[in-house]
Amino acid sequence: MPASFFSATADGKPGKLWLYLELIRWNRPAGWLLLLWPTLSALWVASNGFPGWHLLAVFSLGTFLMRSAGCCINDVADRDFDRHVKRTAQRPVTSGAVSVREALGLGALLALLAFGLVLTTNPATIAWSFGALAVTMVYPFAKRFVSMPQAVLGVAFSFGIPMAFAAVQSAVPLLAWALLLGNLFWVIAYDTEYAMVDRDDDLKIGMKTSAITLGRFDVAGVLLSYLVFMSIWAAALAGRVQSAIFSIALVLALAQAVWHVWLVRKREREGCFKAFRLNHWLGLTVFSGIALACWSR
Repeated sequence: MPASFFSATADGKPGKLWLYLELIRWNRPAGWLLLLWPTLSALWVASNGFPGWHLLAVFSLGTFLMRSAGCCINDVADRDFDRHVKRTAQRPVTSGAVSVREALGLGALLALLAFGLVLTTNPATIAWSFGALAVTMVYPFAKRFVSMPQAVLGVAFSFGIPMAFAAVQSAVPLLAWALLLGNLFWVIAYDTEYAMVDRDDDLKIGMKTSAITLGRFDVAGVLLSYLVFMSIWAAALAGRVQSAIFSIALVLALAQAVWHVWLVRKREREGCFKAFRLNHWLGLTVFSGIALACWSR
């Protein structure tokens, strides 16, 4: 393997390893954490407490691997659009630093590693993993045809919930689907904030996003989505996570949501992007409430 794979080339360009790490957003963990917290929440609910080190490792590492694979697929699908967007123009695939073949190969390898982890669980989880992969591959193209592609992303980013229940209970009860529905609205909230950052560029290139579809009701849509998310989770878990700790966690999460809405109220790029990046703390707050409530019983 050439030394340039690990270090910069003679002309100062980063080596392939660093380009691959940039491709999977290794230095921007917010996207991975947005997937992780609802998945772990579902694991704790399904297990009525700590799910064991095996499942914790499988779902934590699997979430990271699948999010990284999704980044590879997304950047290949969007490469012709991303060059027209200021924030994404220098992504490795868009700039040509990483070829389409390399990106797809890396994505396939990461997905296979994730599937290897799934194989250590049970047949029900393995079966549901194919659905998760299908939605992951469909999402990048939804932005061309669906006026609210954030809803498709919501399904993709919530699929760890039914898989977690399947891994623990070998079945996916109605509760799992209720949590998935609620989480879908959280994804719509934070990804609309994300889409608000690029709205001007997306309008020029004809990309469809919730920020464009909602128009002047975008901020109200973000707030409503947060409220629907928390309402569904509170109702779904009312008979299962009976603790003041969980109630406090929901109040703290709601306070964060209100802060995020305040940040995006002027629709400025910096404020919208900051609100998006802070959402993983909201997810951590909800998960912590569930985990501590289960531990305190």
